[in-house]
Amino acid sequence: MNMSFQKRLVQLDVDSTFIQQEAIELLAAKAGVLEEVARVTDEAMRGELDFAQSLHARVALLRGLDEDAIQQVQKEIRLTDGAADLVALLHEKGHYVSLVSGGFTNVLQPIVEELKVDFYRANTLEIKDGKLTGKVLGEIVDRAAKAKALREFAQKCSVDLVDTVAIGDGANDLDMMAIAGISIAFNAKPIVEAAADYSIKEPSLRSVAQLINL
Repeated sequence: MNMSFQKRLVQLDVDSTFIQQEAIELLAAKAGVLEEVARVTDEAMRGELDFAQSLHARVALLRGLDEDAIQQVQKEIRLTDGAADLVALLHEKGHYVSLVSGGFTNVLQPIVEELKVDFYRANTLEIKDGKLTGKVLGEIVDRAAKAKALREFAQKCSVDLVDTVAIGDGANDLDMMAIAGISIAFNAKPIVEAAADYSIKEPSLRSVAQLINL
């Protein structure tokens, strides 16, 4: 038995990192409020607006949207190039994968199931009588919650924090990147790139394997 093998946990942000789009913007397009939502998203990503406040503001704009829109958006989601291959490679080599998102479990669930992602955490849109209420259920997944999730998931799979990897693009990824053994900025905002150990500036996750010596 190879006693030197170190299990890793690789945790990725979802919107604009693991997937190419921002799920809330896809939903907003269905609700006809894309411009308003995109403006708030940009402010939050730049760190100019508290994430929880911005999330509540954006979700409120979706009030009244038919829940069928969620299934439509699920079909529109495009994984980032190399995302599925990275998950498969990590699993093949005995490592773990977690996804954390300021987006929504309602949209993320099929991806998690299809790729057999080990752990995930995201916000949940409240639905009543077949329509979005404009509210989010439970605790908001913000930058602090993403870091908390990394600690919890690492503990669950017996991986030391020094052997974790955090990959993200926005200000709400900074806390998990700060505590991870390796942090990777993915086509990120300048504030995130400045804080990361490595930076990827191409629309693909394929170079992650080399960066973390898989």
